[in-house]
Amino acid sequence: MQKQQLNELNVLLIEDDKKKADILMSALDHSQYCIKHVASSGMSLLKQVEQLQPDVIIIDVESPSRDILDSLSIISHANPKPVVMFSEQEDTETINQTVKSGVSAYIAGDINPIRVRSILDTAVARFSEYQALKSELVKTKQKLSSQRVVEQAKVWLMETKSLTEKEAYHRIRKMAMDNSQKLEDVAKNILSLAQMLEKSS
Repeated sequence: MQKQQLNELNVLLIEDDKKKADILMSALDHSQYCIKHVASSGMSLLKQVEQLQPDVIIIDVESPSRDILDSLSIISHANPKPVVMFSEQEDTETINQTVKSGVSAYIAGDINPIRVRSILDTAVARFSEYQALKSELVKTKQKLSSQRVVEQAKVWLMETKSLTEKEAYHRIRKMAMDNSQKLEDVAKNILSLAQMLEKSS
């Protein structure tokens, strides 16, 4: 019981039709998805998300409005969450705009209660995978940026101190160890010094 509570995901449902809301709540009964908050599409989505901090968002609308899409874009950048949208709109442009705004799964047509749980499972899994890839991309970019700075500092030491590449690297590494700094930070300091010397010469 305690394990189920720990894995429970708090769901915000945007639904104007109370009958449909009841159907969704019933479909997700005894699952990890707990619809604790139901709001209408006329309310501010940003405000709802900010106040309630849901783990998952389900939106059922006839057609996604510009306000909803803009709000989802902001949420996707500032505080991304798995979002599942049910809508009657089936045109490609609407689907593309919705996915671009950060929706994890877009389902056109009527809600099939039997499929709701598997749709949410898929959306949450895809969202987690996408976030992991985004995080890995950020780390890779940071690593490449750090390597580029160290390379520039090495080149400057090689040219100004007549060092080999290996000697330049060891000098940066020793400075980093002596000062308990990262290689990147030492390299930045060296490049700052190089800029100062160039300006004063």
